[in-house]
Amino acid sequence: MSDWASGYVTDIGYTFGYYAEINPLRVHLAFGHAGLVSPRFDEACELGFGQGISVNIHAAASTCQWSGTDFNPSHAGFAREMAAASTAGARLYDQSFLDFCRRDDLPDFDYIALHGIWSWVSDENRTIIVDFIRRKLKIGGVLYISYNTQPGWAAAAPLRDLMTQHAEVLSAPGQGIVERIEKTIDFVERLMATNPMYAQSNKGIINTIKQIKNLDKNYVAHEYFNRDWLPMSFARMSEFLSEAKLSFACSANMLESVDALHLTAEQSAFLAAIPDATFRQTTRDFMVNQQFRRDYWVRGARKLNAVEQIERLRQLRFVLVRPRGDVSLTIKSNLGECAMQENVYAPILDVLADHKPQSLGQIERQLANQGITFDQIRQAVLVLTGSGALCPACEDGAADTTRQTSAKLNRFIGTKARGSADIQYVACPLTGGGINLGRFQQLFLLAHGQMMNHASEYARFVWDILSAQGQRIVKDGKTLATMEDNITEITAQAEYFLTKTLPILRGLGLLPDPMMAPHIDDSTAQL
Repeated sequence: MSDWASGYVTDIGYTFGYYAEINPLRVHLAFGHAGLVSPRFDEACELGFGQGISVNIHAAASTCQWSGTDFNPSHAGFAREMAAASTAGARLYDQSFLDFCRRDDLPDFDYIALHGIWSWVSDENRTIIVDFIRRKLKIGGVLYISYNTQPGWAAAAPLRDLMTQHAEVLSAPGQGIVERIEKTIDFVERLMATNPMYAQSNKGIINTIKQIKNLDKNYVAHEYFNRDWLPMSFARMSEFLSEAKLSFACSANMLESVDALHLTAEQSAFLAAIPDATFRQTTRDFMVNQQFRRDYWVRGARKLNAVEQIERLRQLRFVLVRPRGDVSLTIKSNLGECAMQENVYAPILDVLADHKPQSLGQIERQLANQGITFDQIRQAVLVLTGSGALCPACEDGAADTTRQTSAKLNRFIGTKARGSADIQYVACPLTGGGINLGRFQQLFLLAHGQMMNHASEYARFVWDILSAQGQRIVKDGKTLATMEDNITEITAQAEYFLTKTLPILRGLGLLPDPMMAPHIDDSTAQL
């Protein structure tokens, strides 16, 4: 491993993940629910952006100007290629935190985001990051930070240390990270087969090892095999961020904001009796056995009065991004499966079923004679947003300014889909962020852009791309061998796309301009 890596895994790329919590539009809902003033977001920064999916989608789909760094040049190179394709003007670098945070050409930021990075860097880098936030985050600005935390990692932390040691001590020189991971997992499985007291005292650790074995190796490499790795308590995080004059605002995980999903009545009462906010959060982590926190912090929290809070919440707009019939009214939490009130949730979903944005105030007025209160609407929108069924929507007309940059980025993503399923999201100017769209759906979008109309045409278009690369569909764990079986399955998916997905994309304004769609022939499928 080269010196510039400072113990961080660099010989395998990170996953192509998109993290919705970074989307600035979500801050308005979270802060509104918490009764806090949220700022206007004009300048934003993502530290450690990985492959750059989130930062580029947010740059293309919102009016916010984004900057960021990821010191892995492979990541930064791909991220900059995306930025060039979108022409959204994201300023992306491959500098270390030390070098980036010393730059004198960066603006002050309304918003700074770090997803996961905090857990994987040294205390020296954490100090650099906090100093950067102290100097560059505006008064009233927001920090999004996610990190591994205690006590959820208490049982698995020794296992992670053992795995890292094995990879360092017993791996042959020159072995790639994937081979080291495989050999380490094999070693751990053989260790557990001896029934050590560690496994006897931590009954869930065998299942944890099985989960690690089935995870994407790129994710495992970065999560478990970096030199620096530290699950941090909320109290310790608070100590770090107090140096930048930050205070905890609320969870960025919308479902975490609904205590009834995670806490018993007895637990809620116990927490309510704790006067210190930091200690209350630390105690809550024990109740839910928190393993990973996603939080918003603010520099100078300002409370809304009751009237202001309701007024601001009523102005927030939301859009349904799943087929109405596919939205589950059951949520899984640490308490088990929680059933939502159908007499509340169903009418709200019916109002949003045309996939057009509606404000909470508009929803409230349309349901006024059905006995559904505003507090019920607010909680339902939190839950449905947290589950991914709803997305916050920008102000009326704001999407027009980012429609072109979003379309350019989506053409880049769709072109990549011809050769891989790496990127599972596209940019949506209406939501200011990403919408989940798998590889086949992205290819169907390309087919739609070439004026195809029937499921059979879509299926043939996709099959030509797959077959040219020797690829076949795997269904129910079995590879479909014949062309006929593959085309039948693709046709079924295309029919779903045309009847279910296309109306959503039309409502979101995501249909491509046919004149701008790339021409695809047999040679391009070889990419």
